[in-house]
Amino acid sequence: MIDPQLLRDNPDLVRRSQQARRSSVELVDEAIAADRERRDAITAFEALRAEQNAFGKRVAAASKDEKPALVQQAQQLAADVKSAQLVAGEAEERFAQVAGSIQNVIIDGVPEGGEDDFVTLREVGVKPTFDFEPRDHLAIGELLDAIDMPRGVKVSGSRFYFLKGVGARLELALMTYALDTALDAGFTPLITPTLVKPEVMSGTGFLGAHADEIYYLPADELYLTGTSEVALAGYHADEIIDVSNGPLRYAGWSTCYRREAGSYGKDTKGIIRVHQFQKLEMFSYIAPDDAEAEHERLLAMQEGMLRSLGLAYRVIDTAAGDLGSSAARKFDVEAWVPTQGAYRELTSTSNCTTYQSRRLDIRHRGEGGKTAPVATLNGTLATTRWLVALLETHQQADGSVVVPEPLRPYLRGLEILEPVA
Repeated sequence: MIDPQLLRDNPDLVRRSQQARRSSVELVDEAIAADRERRDAITAFEALRAEQNAFGKRVAAASKDEKPALVQQAQQLAADVKSAQLVAGEAEERFAQVAGSIQNVIIDGVPEGGEDDFVTLREVGVKPTFDFEPRDHLAIGELLDAIDMPRGVKVSGSRFYFLKGVGARLELALMTYALDTALDAGFTPLITPTLVKPEVMSGTGFLGAHADEIYYLPADELYLTGTSEVALAGYHADEIIDVSNGPLRYAGWSTCYRREAGSYGKDTKGIIRVHQFQKLEMFSYIAPDDAEAEHERLLAMQEGMLRSLGLAYRVIDTAAGDLGSSAARKFDVEAWVPTQGAYRELTSTSNCTTYQSRRLDIRHRGEGGKTAPVATLNGTLATTRWLVALLETHQQADGSVVVPEPLRPYLRGLEILEPVA
C-alpha cells in the first residue's frame, strides 16, 4: 500500500495522484478517517493493557482478604482488554482494506488521463518499406511452417498456438539472447514458479481492476501468473535484504498465462494477444532514492535489444490511468508492425517505488540500522510477441525472413529462414 505517513502529511498529493489516474479521490478521505480510527483504537488497547499489567502487580501484592474483589476486577479488566484488542484488530483490517485500494502515488511528470493520453518521448529507427505486398506475421509463420494456429485451437481453444520448427527455435534464440543480455548486466537468472499464493498475487497489486485477466485454481487456492514479476516480487517477501552495496537484480524466465478478458475481437489473428506465452522479466530491489535512475537503466536495456534486432520503435510515457495499481511510472516500448501500420507494445518497464514492498513486507536497513521498505522495479526483455515484429520487419518477397545478426549464433549460424516447400 502507499506510505501511511505520506497519507497523513501530504493527503493532497495522494488526492492529485488519484485524480490523475481517474480513480476515486474519496478513498483518500476514507483512508485518513480509517487511519485515525485505527490509531485511536490501538492507543485505547495499549492503555488498557498497561492498566491490566499494573493491576496484576497490585493483585499479586494484595492481602488474602483483598484478593477476591481485586481478582473480580482483574477479570473484568481482562475482558475489557480483549474487547479493545478486537476493536483494534478490526480497525487495522479496515484501514488495510481502504488504504490498500488506493493506487500507488504517481511520480511527478506522469501524464494525466487514460489509455490514449500517453506522451511519446521518442521514435527510433527507420520504419521498413517494401517493394512488394508485405505479409502479416501469421502468413509468414505458415509459409515457414513456424506457427500452427489451427492445431493450437484444436488442442486448447482460441488464442492458443504451436510454435514449430524454426518458430520454436527463433523464440528460444530470442529468449536466450535476452537472458545473455541480462547476465552481462549483472542480473541473476531465475526460472520462477508460475503458480503463486493469493497473498503474493495480491501483494504485487494484480488483484485489483484487472483481476479478471488472471487464471485462478480455486481447488488449490493458487493463481497462474501473467508475468514472472509476481514470483520475483514474492521471492524476498517478509525479509530484510541488503541493498547497501547496490540493488538485487533478477531475470525471471517463465511461461505466462492471461485470460485476455474484455479483449474479444481484438488481435484475434496470430500471436499478438494470446493466453500463453514465454517471457523474460527483469526485476530490481533497490534503495528508494536510486529507483528512478534504475528505471532509466532498465529502459536503456530494452531499447538496446530492439535496436540490435533492427526494429523501429517508439518510447511512450504511459498516462496515469493506464498504469495499473502498482506502478508510479511506466514506460512502454512499442515496435513498428508493418502490416498494421502501427506501433505495438513489445516491452514495458515500471517503477513501483515502495508500493509492492510495503504489501509484501520487504525491507532494507537504512541509516542507523532502521528498517524501511525497498523500491521494486520491473521490465520485460523479451516475449513471444517479439516474433510478430521480427518476422514482419525482416521479411523478403519470397516469404523468407532474414535473421537479425545477434540471433544467428543461437540458431547455429542460420541467416535466412526459408519457406517450407
